[in-house]
Amino acid sequence: MAKVLFVMTGAAYWTLKDGTRHPTGYWAEEFAAPYSALTGADHEIVVATPRGAIPHVDSMSLRPSMAGSEQIALDLEEVLRSAEELRRPIELADARLADYDAVYYPGGHGPMEDLWKDADSGRLLTAALASGKPLAIVCHAPVAILATRRNGVSPFTGYRMTAYTNDEEDAVGLREKAFWTVEDGLVELGVDFTRGEIWKPYTVIDRNLFTGQNPASAAPLAEQILEVLG
Repeated sequence: MAKVLFVMTGAAYWTLKDGTRHPTGYWAEEFAAPYSALTGADHEIVVATPRGAIPHVDSMSLRPSMAGSEQIALDLEEVLRSAEELRRPIELADARLADYDAVYYPGGHGPMEDLWKDADSGRLLTAALASGKPLAIVCHAPVAILATRRNGVSPFTGYRMTAYTNDEEDAVGLREKAFWTVEDGLVELGVDFTRGEIWKPYTVIDRNLFTGQNPASAAPLAEQILEVLG
């Protein structure tokens, strides 16, 4: 049995460039699909958030129109209700990489508010990348690697990876309202950014870094991690 750290946003909103707060949090599918796959294989999950905040689910991600169907939305809600780890997160500052076999970051717009600048997350990501342990990050959560910069340099520079694209941000009408996007931030950081078809599953593996483009990529990403964990 492996022990996997889920690093999650503690934010319930995303501040847009006009100063308004867009309600958000983590995206249900991006937590639920890997959580179900990993716990179903008898692996242990620990959730960590900035300051130990209880993660807030983006209500949009539980709408049948966004989840895919009414039954899928109900299934997601059931996973979230049953996941006790969501109600007792540890503080991210207390997370020790040595205690875990893999690290996973689910997305949602929440990381655009907190994880992109969280120093504790930045230190953990830097250590995880150097450790060789599986490090999986999906959708908006790759924005967290911006916090790994030291004197303008990041260990992730040059890595091939993907994340939520500008085209997908355009599709939900938020790109023009944002200060910046996750794709723009990663490209500026110097990663080798790649993409698949909008809304379709797309994952990239570069050494021990596993990234997924969007919510539909969370389940395939989990399967890839399961293969590594055995």
